[in-house]
Amino acid sequence: MTEQTEKKQFYRAVLTLLIPMALQNLINVGISSVDVIMLGRVGEKVLSGASLGSQVQFIMSLILFGLTSGASVLIAQYWGKGDKDSIAAVFGMAMKTAALVGIFFAVITECMPKRIMMIFTDDAEVILQGVRYLRIVALSYTVSAITMVYLNTMRGMERVAIATVTYLISMITNIVGNSFFIFGLGSFPKMGVAGAAIGTLLARIAELVVVIFYNWKKNEVLAFRFSFLFRRDSLLFRDFVKYSIPVIFNELMWGAGVSTIAAILGHMGSSAVAANSVAQVVRQLATVVAFGVSSTTAILIGKAIGEGKLETAKEYGKRFRKLSIITGIAGAVVVLLARPIVMTAFTLSEESRYYLGVMMLVMSYFVIGQSYNTTLVVGIFRGGGDTLFGLILDVSIMWGISIAFGAVGAFFLDFSVPLVYIILLSDEVIKIPITTWRYRTYRWLQNVTR
Repeated sequence: MTEQTEKKQFYRAVLTLLIPMALQNLINVGISSVDVIMLGRVGEKVLSGASLGSQVQFIMSLILFGLTSGASVLIAQYWGKGDKDSIAAVFGMAMKTAALVGIFFAVITECMPKRIMMIFTDDAEVILQGVRYLRIVALSYTVSAITMVYLNTMRGMERVAIATVTYLISMITNIVGNSFFIFGLGSFPKMGVAGAAIGTLLARIAELVVVIFYNWKKNEVLAFRFSFLFRRDSLLFRDFVKYSIPVIFNELMWGAGVSTIAAILGHMGSSAVAANSVAQVVRQLATVVAFGVSSTTAILIGKAIGEGKLETAKEYGKRFRKLSIITGIAGAVVVLLARPIVMTAFTLSEESRYYLGVMMLVMSYFVIGQSYNTTLVVGIFRGGGDTLFGLILDVSIMWGISIAFGAVGAFFLDFSVPLVYIILLSDEVIKIPITTWRYRTYRWLQNVTR
């Protein structure tokens, strides 16, 4: 095979995985945007309450992403090896753990929604709106956990279209549910933030229904069976723990960091919260392709290593690193183009609008660093079996520098909201030389199959 032919096959494989996953990310942004846009029309306090309340789901999702990312280190490499029995065992372990995580978050949220909201803000009206949101949306947590594990396991075996279909149906359900329950269309009552929570709950139920149908009727690769939950393999379990735990803690620390940033801004006023809510939606939109690249990277590098093709995995790493820079710059352009539009599209105070303008400028360079670092850490390093480095990186840089100095600036030095925001989002820039160094050592290149 000539080098040119090999490159064509590589980029064909990348596009086959990347396009559905980028669409998934775009649809997920759409799901998040629906609540922000619709609640933004209701009022700033309502938007802030739902935004801060959704931090619980965000943290849970990152723990689940860490769980499935760790499991995918094994799944992708065993997929390259052609060992479906080992994949089934890992599948069962991940599903059991995810269900327990979903139940735990649901119970805690239902029992203490007000205390959870008080972590993020001291605004009484925002807390009230957040509590109304959390009491309903918590019912979706376990359902969401099961669906997420299933779809991410399928992704590790290069089956990505089902997730695109699932999330598209979810978004449509959310839009319809929100329209009826937030604004009270027809004979339905006008429920505001509670209506947004009902729309989200209906969307999560729709996701599970689609997954169950696909699993029973369409899945010809490896359909989930309840017997997977009872499979025992001590060596695989040890590997599952070894590669999943660092990623779970990595995602938990990163997610807790993002929530801490939201909490710091929350204590600086509802205007800062509302502006950050909108800026985060734009960031998600700007990184849909970049995150798709990182997921594609993990799958193809993991598969190549499982097949025993280490030099191929190295070459893939070089190509994906270049792609990450391209997608990062593209994301920055999206942020800058969207800036004048979003500043007039929402019902925000003048103060919120000013904050949003500054935040969007910060986001324009932030997404370049995030695209690069995510492709290396989540894609190349994890796909290669190196799951510990990302944890060390986030604890030291995100928490030790950006959050620590941002909190000092906010609470002790009386810095302005824009300056605090710049400090809080400095971590991705600081990480770039460190992740580049780690990449060049090739210590991430590990075959973890047995």
